[in-house]
Amino acid sequence: MPLLQGTPSDDAEAVLATGRTDVSTIFYSMSARHPDGRDAEYLAWHTLDHRPEQYRLASLRAALRVVSTPECRAARAASDPRYDAVDHIITYFFADLDGLVPFAALGAALGDAGRMPYVFPAVERGVFRLDGALAAPRAKAGADVLAWVPAQGLYVVIERGEASPAPLVDVPGVIGAWWGGTVPLDVPYATAENAGLQFTYCFLDDDPVATAERLRPALDARWANGAVEPLLAAPFHVLVPYEWDRYLP
Repeated sequence: MPLLQGTPSDDAEAVLATGRTDVSTIFYSMSARHPDGRDAEYLAWHTLDHRPEQYRLASLRAALRVVSTPECRAARAASDPRYDAVDHIITYFFADLDGLVPFAALGAALGDAGRMPYVFPAVERGVFRLDGALAAPRAKAGADVLAWVPAQGLYVVIERGEASPAPLVDVPGVIGAWWGGTVPLDVPYATAENAGLQFTYCFLDDDPVATAERLRPALDARWANGAVEPLLAAPFHVLVPYEWDRYLP
């Protein structure tokens, strides 16, 4: 890794004064693998066609797709049965909750135009707030911009209850985390089962499986007192464009 130099942005008031993130609403969609093994085809379509179209939306700030491999599955520290089938996650970062209205309209319009040829089996959709953000000082780039720092993967933690994930950012391989509680919404954006959950996205600059092993002691300590109940704690690879079959379930 390159040796990044200088004062971390989060410790440089003049840097922070130039702008802070306006992301407030994070939509996630979790899916299982394609029933006919067409995962690579789906990922190519979604990345080259569907995801770019989302940037028509004034409220959209970023998008991130991740994939679980068999090695990722074996490295999960927790997996409630409701999340066992999750192999794909697409996440959209919005400036406001109202951005979900044109988001739905765009999806319908693309469907009417014959642009939705692939479907992954849905596991869960939902929305969580951006309640907190923290970057590791060695990353230099600040917590506000973590979603735009090129990452090797995500470590996704879903818990019932609330607790700061700050200790996870001290683990080598984790460059920072965004987290927040779920937003109570109606179908198709959420279900009753989403209520009371906290989502944490740890952004990784090292191999997700190796980082997952290093995270286990911190996660064990986090869950030891029962303040939060783990439902999913799992590493995922970030999709590599044009290498559609590099990371597959």
